[in-house]
Amino acid sequence: MTDFPQLKNDLLLRVIRGERVERPPIWVMRQAGRYLPEYHEAKGNNDFFACCRSPEIASTLTLQPIDRYAGLIDAAIIFSDILVIPQAMGMTVEMLDKKGPHFPNPLRSPTDGQYEELMARKVDVGKELDYVYQAITMTRRKLKGRVPLYGFCGAPWTLLCYMVEGGGSKLFVQVKTWIYKYPRQSKQLLQKIAELCVEYLALQVKAGAQIIQVFDSWAAELSPTSFKEFSLPYLRYISKHLPPRLKELQLDAVPMVVFAKGAWYGLDDLCGSGYDVVGLDWLQDPAEAVRIAQGRVVLQGNADPGVLYGGKEAITAVVREMVRGFGGGQQGWIANLGHGVTPFVDPDHLKFFFKEIHRLATTDSHHPRRDGIALST
Repeated sequence: MTDFPQLKNDLLLRVIRGERVERPPIWVMRQAGRYLPEYHEAKGNNDFFACCRSPEIASTLTLQPIDRYAGLIDAAIIFSDILVIPQAMGMTVEMLDKKGPHFPNPLRSPTDGQYEELMARKVDVGKELDYVYQAITMTRRKLKGRVPLYGFCGAPWTLLCYMVEGGGSKLFVQVKTWIYKYPRQSKQLLQKIAELCVEYLALQVKAGAQIIQVFDSWAAELSPTSFKEFSLPYLRYISKHLPPRLKELQLDAVPMVVFAKGAWYGLDDLCGSGYDVVGLDWLQDPAEAVRIAQGRVVLQGNADPGVLYGGKEAITAVVREMVRGFGGGQQGWIANLGHGVTPFVDPDHLKFFFKEIHRLATTDSHHPRRDGIALST
C-alpha cells in the first residue's frame, strides 16, 4: 500500500471507534458538486463521466469543498458515481443534461440476450475502474492528512433499478416487474453485483480510501418484506465479505457505512447488518433512531437538504433539533444531511450549516451546555 501523510484530523474515525469527542465530525453527501462555482470551472467542457474518468479532475473536484470549508468539515468523499459498476459490466451509461443518468439499452428481460451476456461476462473491476483508484491515491496525497477520505459504491438493489429502468423513475415499473416476475434471475444478478462491489471497495481501500460507504438510494421503493429479500441480503454480503477480502490483500479493515435512503422501516435490521455506521435520511426522527440503534452503530445524518434553501433561521432550528435528538453530539453521531446537496444551494448557506453544528454541538468540561441545549448525561 502507498505511504501517505499521517492523518491530522481523526475526529471521524475516533467517533466510529466509540470514543467521546469534543464535537461531532461533519461532512455532507455531494459536498463536491454543481452547487459550487469552482466545480464548473474545473469541469470545463467535459461531461460528467469524463470528469469521473480523469483522475486529475476527479481529485480536484473532491478537494474543492475541503478547501472552501477548511476547518469546518472532517472528511472528503471521492468524486465518482455509483453507476461506474454497470459501466464496468459492459453497459453504456450516459449523463444527460437536466435529466440525469440514462442507459440507452437497459435490461429488458432475462431472455433479452444482454442479461445472459452480463451474467456470463467475467468483469475485472481492477482494470475497468482503475481511474477511480488513481483518483483516490492522488487525492490522498493532495489531502496531506487534512481529513480522511471516503470511497463508495452503489448498493446492488439500487444498481439493479438503474440497469433495468434505464435511468431514474417515478413508478419503477420495470424493476418491480423483474423482482416479482423474475425473482430468481433478479437475485442472481444482485449477487453478481454484490461480489463486484466487494472487489471494487477492496481496491478502493488498497488505493487509499480510509472508510467506505454503500449507497442504497432507491431502498424506499421496496416494501419491508421486499427489502429483506432483495436489498438487505446483498448489503450484508458486502459487509461480511469485504473485511476478509481486505485481509487477503494484506490490508487493514476500514469502517463501513450503509445508507439506505427511505428504508426507515429497516433501521433495526440495518443496525445489525454488519456495518459500523448507518446513514439516516431526513424521514427519520433522530431521537427515535437513537432509541432503535441502542448504541450498536454510529449514526450519520440527517438534516433535510431542502433546509439549505430556507435561510439562517431555518438552518439553526434544524441543527438544534439534530443536536438535541442525537444526544448532544459528543458520541455516536456523524453530522450530515439526509441526502446529497441539491442544485442551486447557496454555498454560504451550507457554510452556515457547518458553523451552526460547530456552535451548537461543541462542548468542553467547562461548558457542558450550548445555546440552551441540554446535553444528555
